[in-house]
Amino acid sequence: MTNCDYNLEERTARFSEEIIAFSRLLRKDLINNPLISQLIRSATSIGANYMEANGASSKKDFKNKIYICKKESRETKYWIQLIAKNNPEVVEKCRILWQEAQELTLIFSKITLTLEKKS
Repeated sequence: MTNCDYNLEERTARFSEEIIAFSRLLRKDLINNPLISQLIRSATSIGANYMEANGASSKKDFKNKIYICKKESRETKYWIQLIAKNNPEVVEKCRILWQEAQELTLIFSKITLTLEKKS
């Protein structure tokens, strides 16, 4: 993942792909299975909601979808943190993924703040 990528459609799609690939590498057990499922749901939801925002039927719909993107990126950080605690062998990869989720959170936070100021 590169910090220079400003195309959010591509960036969120690539993040989803990275999360899915990462999830395939994790040990499947009673603890990891629900964490993996939640991680995949929240991480892929970021890009899906961003795509929805770009096709929004109104400003209100756009704002709502962007807000969901922000919420899902924050949730994704939570699941990454839990996976890191349960899987010490992947802590470094978790740090990288967490940082990207944090950057997405900051981007969507800035967009929501800008939209609030315009209202």
